[in-house]
Amino acid sequence: MATAVTPPRGMRDFLPADKATRERALGIIRSSFAAHGFDEIETPVMEDTARLHSGLGGDNEKLGFAVLKRGLAPADLTAAAEADDLLSLADLGLRFDLTVPLARFYASHRADLPTVFRSIQIAPVWRAERPQKGRYRQFMQCDIDIIGEAGPLAEIELITATVAALDNLGLTGCSIRINDRRILSTMLATWGVDTALTERALITLDKLDKIGVDGVVTELAGLGVNTTGLADTLAGFADAGWPDQADAPAWLDQAAYADLTALRAALPGVTLVFDPTLVRGMGYYTGTIFEIAHPDLGYSLGGGGRYDGMIGRFLGSDVPACGFSIGFERIVDLLAGDDGTAENAVVLVHEKDADPAALVRLKTALVAGGLRVRLEKRTKNLKALLERAGAAGYGRFAVVADETVTADELVFKPLGD
Repeated sequence: MATAVTPPRGMRDFLPADKATRERALGIIRSSFAAHGFDEIETPVMEDTARLHSGLGGDNEKLGFAVLKRGLAPADLTAAAEADDLLSLADLGLRFDLTVPLARFYASHRADLPTVFRSIQIAPVWRAERPQKGRYRQFMQCDIDIIGEAGPLAEIELITATVAALDNLGLTGCSIRINDRRILSTMLATWGVDTALTERALITLDKLDKIGVDGVVTELAGLGVNTTGLADTLAGFADAGWPDQADAPAWLDQAAYADLTALRAALPGVTLVFDPTLVRGMGYYTGTIFEIAHPDLGYSLGGGGRYDGMIGRFLGSDVPACGFSIGFERIVDLLAGDDGTAENAVVLVHEKDADPAALVRLKTALVAGGLRVRLEKRTKNLKALLERAGAAGYGRFAVVADETVTADELVFKPLGD
C-alpha cells in the first residue's frame, strides 16, 4: 500500500484558489502599510545562532530550528552531548520572528537609513511548534515597525496603519486592547511580588483567559504572593473600562496610564480598550503593548508594542523602537475567497484536435484585452471540468468551435449555469 504523500507536520500546501486569496490579502496589507509611509525591506531566512539565542526572542528562542555546522565529526556530537549543549553544533538558525532580524538589519544599515525608520516586513518564519489548529511550523508574519521615534507618534502611526489594513481587508468590528508594561510592573509590586519573580508572575497573569481567576490566584499563591482580596481585583478587571485617573486604584501606574489616555484621545476613530491584564508574552517589551481583538473570536489577530532596549543590544546604545504585527494566518481564514475578479477570468474549452496556433491566437487576443485566460481540453465530464475552473477563480467559459477565427466570435457563459 502506498504511503500518504503530505507536507511536513505543521506546514501546508496551498491550492490555487487558496494561494490567490492569500496573495490578495498580502497585497492589501502591503499597499495599506505603504500608504502610511512604511518602506518594505527583506532579510535572510537565517541568522547566526548566537544572535537568535541572545535573549532577544523571549520564549520563541526555545522553538527555533537550528542548522547544523558543516563538517561535523562524531567527536563533536559526543562533546556536545556530554556538555548538554546541542546548540553548539549549530551556527545558523531559521528565523522564528521578524523582530530579531530587523534589529540586526538596523544595526547593519543604520548609516543608510533615515533618523526615524518605518519598515514593513512580510515574510515566512519558522517555529518548532506542536502542530494544532491555528499553530503552524511555517507561517507568514506581517510586521510594521518604527525605529528612532521615542514619543507617542510611533504608537499612533502603527495603530492607525494597522486599523487601515484591517478595514481594507473588510474585517469589521475589531478593537485594539492596550496596556503598558509599566502598569503591569506597578501592579505586581503592589501585590507584593518579588522582582525576581516578575516574569513568572506575568506568565501566570497572561493565562487569565485560560485558567480563570481562581487558577491565577492559586498559581500566584504558589509564588508566595499574598492573594488576600486578589480574586476580587482580578474579577473587576473584566469591567475595568477607562477608570477616572483621579480615582485610580493603587496598582495603576499614573504616568503610564496618562500616556495611554493621551493615545486614546489621539485616535478618536479607533476602538481602544484598556486591559490591565494584557501581558504580551515577549520579555523585551518596555512600554505600550497592544493586541487586535475581534468580537467573534477568542484569540487575538495580532499585536505588538514598544521594545526600546532591543536594538541597543547590537549597537551598544539604546534606540527607541515600536512594532505591530498582523496575525496573517488567522486573518486570512476570515476572508472570502472571491476577490471580485472572477468575471475577468475565463476558460476556453476546446476539442482535442484543435489547432494549437489558433488557440494561442485567441488566448493572446483576450489577454491583450485585460482578461485572464485558461485553455482547457474538453472532457467527457464537462461539468466537473467547469466546477474545478470555478473553484480556481474563473467566472466565465466559452467553447471554441472549429470555425471560430477571432475572439469576437466567442460566446461566454457564466460558470455554474
